[in-house]
Amino acid sequence: MFPSTSATAPRFLRPFTGTAPRRGMAASAAAPPPPPSPAPKAVRVVVKGRVQGVFFRDWTVETARSLGLAGWVRNRRDGTVEALLSGDPDKVDEMVSRRIPVGPPAAAVTAVVPSPADPVDPAEGFHRKPTA
Repeated sequence: MFPSTSATAPRFLRPFTGTAPRRGMAASAAAPPPPPSPAPKAVRVVVKGRVQGVFFRDWTVETARSLGLAGWVRNRRDGTVEALLSGDPDKVDEMVSRRIPVGPPAAAVTAVVPSPADPVDPAEGFHRKPTA
């Protein structure tokens, strides 16, 4: 015989009734779909100051990759650094407004000049380009 089937009996001692007890939401309620990804954003920036010879390009590659951005970075002959940053709008904005103005420890950024650009394929990743 089964032990007591009262509501106070442990669940594993109750006989199986064919249905699971309900807890919170109804079992038939589906989880809401994930929010759609925002359209990618791309920005081309020219970074001025002491930004060459201070690990700026490698730092930019590492930082952009850590944020999941695609694009490229390169030195320019006029002493500036140019970068194309493409991806999630919040991450692009973070890179342009919070990360690049600080740069790596040895850099001294005096200006970041952004301009709109066309997004690049995320599969390209983020890489260094030769000096232009």
